[in-house]
Amino acid sequence: MAVKKTSLSKQADPVSGLRMRAFGNPYFANGGYGRKTYIRLKRIARSLLSGTALVALPTAAFAQEETAVQLFSSAQVIVSSVVIGALGAALLSTVWLVRQRGNMEVETEEMRGALSEAQQRISKYEALIADKNRRIVVWESGAFKAELLGHLPVETGAPQADNEFLAFGRWLRPGSAAELEKAIDELRSNARSFDMVIETARDEVLEVQGRVSGGKAFVRFLALNNLRAELAELKIERDRLGSSISMFESLLDTIEQPVWRRDAQGKLAWVNHAYGEAVDAISSARAVEEGRELLGTVSREMIRAKATVTSPYHDRLSTVVHGNRTVLDVVDVVTTDGSAGMAIDVSEAEAVREELKRTLKSHAETLDHLATPVAIFDSQRRLQFYNQAFMQLWDLDLPFLESKPDNSELLDRLRTNGKLPEQLNWRNWKDTALAVYQSLDTKTDTWHLPNGQTLRVIATAHPQGGATWVFENLTEQVDLEARYNTLVRVQGETIDHLTEGVAVFGPDGRIRLSNPAFRALWGITTEQAEPGTHIKTIEAACAASYAEPDGWRRFAQALTAFDDERPTLDGKFQLYTGLILDYAVTPLPNAQTMLTFVDKTASVQAETALKEKNEALRKADELKNDFVQHVSYELRSPLTNIIGFTDLLKTPGIGTLNERQAEYIDHISTSSSVLLTIVNDILDLATVDAGIMELNYSELAIEDLLDDVAMQIADRLQENNMTLEIIAPAGMGTIVADQQRLKQILIKLLTNATNFSPENSTITLNCWRDAANVFFSVRDRGPGIPPDMLKTVFDRFKAQAKDGKRSGAGLGLSIVESFVHLHNGDVSIDSRAGEGTTVTCRIPTNASFHSVAAE
Repeated sequence: MAVKKTSLSKQADPVSGLRMRAFGNPYFANGGYGRKTYIRLKRIARSLLSGTALVALPTAAFAQEETAVQLFSSAQVIVSSVVIGALGAALLSTVWLVRQRGNMEVETEEMRGALSEAQQRISKYEALIADKNRRIVVWESGAFKAELLGHLPVETGAPQADNEFLAFGRWLRPGSAAELEKAIDELRSNARSFDMVIETARDEVLEVQGRVSGGKAFVRFLALNNLRAELAELKIERDRLGSSISMFESLLDTIEQPVWRRDAQGKLAWVNHAYGEAVDAISSARAVEEGRELLGTVSREMIRAKATVTSPYHDRLSTVVHGNRTVLDVVDVVTTDGSAGMAIDVSEAEAVREELKRTLKSHAETLDHLATPVAIFDSQRRLQFYNQAFMQLWDLDLPFLESKPDNSELLDRLRTNGKLPEQLNWRNWKDTALAVYQSLDTKTDTWHLPNGQTLRVIATAHPQGGATWVFENLTEQVDLEARYNTLVRVQGETIDHLTEGVAVFGPDGRIRLSNPAFRALWGITTEQAEPGTHIKTIEAACAASYAEPDGWRRFAQALTAFDDERPTLDGKFQLYTGLILDYAVTPLPNAQTMLTFVDKTASVQAETALKEKNEALRKADELKNDFVQHVSYELRSPLTNIIGFTDLLKTPGIGTLNERQAEYIDHISTSSSVLLTIVNDILDLATVDAGIMELNYSELAIEDLLDDVAMQIADRLQENNMTLEIIAPAGMGTIVADQQRLKQILIKLLTNATNFSPENSTITLNCWRDAANVFFSVRDRGPGIPPDMLKTVFDRFKAQAKDGKRSGAGLGLSIVESFVHLHNGDVSIDSRAGEGTTVTCRIPTNASFHSVAAE
């Protein structure tokens, strides 16, 4: 049994070997047909092993039944059976392998045919791609490097090298390159297809298509020919024209000049923003819809009649813009499809041009009236302008100057006439003088003329060509310098003989000059005030003459201060000697300062005496006012009693008076009333002078005021057979004023008028008002006031009794003026001999409701 086991163990080796060989065969590798073949062989091996075991088992059983002693023969039988089984399995495997090999050869032929067909198709596609009219760029998904297939014609300007082809900015127009790169980015990132037409730098047209397929991005460049190229060019030209039109419309829409375009029928097709504003439209589109015209019908018809395709219309027209008359410079161009125009507002330019003409004319007139000779030459060196002083200086005849001579010719004429100084080399001198036309700087020279005059010649070249010659006569200046030097010497002598002390100091605080009066007032010597002495030294020398410590110190500070503005100082000094000096610190040119000292001792003493006298007069005036006021009050009560008793005697209850007694009573009553009026006037004036007069403001109707005044003056008018004419417009309204004082003003004026008017005459009371004042005017037909008396007509106690019916104290107009001034108004008088007198009072209406005390 042990031997059997060993034999059986050895019989398994061929199977293992078969398995190893199966795995070692290249046809059993993973991929292709190896996996399936391996599975089939494994199944066959299992069946063969099963068959061998089945054959071996009956053989062994049969041997056991025949004889147990024939062990070796049985073993041989078993080995033979195993060998036979192995050979059968090998034969079957060989047959199967031969058959399988035939099948594999068939499949290989099929695969070779498919490969050949695929290679032919790839060759066809490569031949198609390799066409010279197209090129394809392929990007794998997520890859940065592109694969390029095909080529474009050389005449397109496209690079043949792959690395140069993708640099679009080098061989495409900038606009096309930017648009293409943007479209490729959208294709690769967002899978957005595109179709476009681009232009190369050589003006060739390419069609570009972008697509995405199988996770790859394809961009095809196709060179267009013939009709497609023409269509693409037309498309590009259309886009370019559309972009240009849009750009120009946007540009025209931003300018300030109105621009419009019309169709073939003459209707507005487009206007810019400025046109819409000019015609007061909400927008430019609304202006086109509503057909608002900037120019009038006559102007449009004139443009339509004159403008042609070869000759555009260009002229200045007048129209109305925003309600103002405006001058427009209109240009209108006509085409076969319509017209287009532009208007430029030249109103301001016209005004500036006119102003320039007036300015040039004014300058010419100004230069013509100058005493300095001026001549202006143009770029051709010909005389264009000269003034009267130029013609008089050189004594040239008018026809020669009007012929506009050349500058060189003019100099030759002056030399011939003996007007110019003699020169050793005339040609060089003239060339030097005329070199101003090529010079950038102003040329200045001095000419000593044969007639003794000295001229400073200033020649200035113009930026646009030409030159201006100015001849300044220095003869008077030289003369003035001599006079100035003489004057300086005279002034020095004059200063030395002045009674006022004068000292001049420089900005360094050192004295420049001083006169003897200065040294005498301060008691210093000539050596102490020698020019160049510092003010500190002079201050120490003068300190013993006065007690005020800061006097000369103030002078020193004023002299050496660094302020931008040097102030003027003045004041007084009192010296130990009793002298009183007025000093003044006066800034002079060149940073110099002058100190002046005037002896005011006598003036101060006289001033003190005048002040004392004035104080005495003031006290006397106060005493007079107190006396007048006291007397007025004391006289009013007796006069009131006299008037009262006089009126009582006139009553029938007292008794009958004879004619003489009644006449005496009337005289007493009249005289008492006049005296009471005078006393009241004096009392009012005294109150005004004392500053205690108060006005009781109230609102009163002007018409009622006039009626009340007319009633109070009626008896006086009837007594003199006069008529009062009141002129006042209806509805005068009210005025805020003191009713009693305002009535008193009018009564005084009317009383004065009745006193100086002839009998049976008319007195006019005129009243009117404006926004802030009310005016009262009283006019009489009297003899008038002489001009020499108008200045004193408002003075007190200036009675004009010789011309009036009644004599008075002369206080009426003075009281009127005082009361009007208390109302913040004014009074004026107009009088002419033989024509009467008119007195006008102005009373403001803006007064407040309060009492105002006179000051």
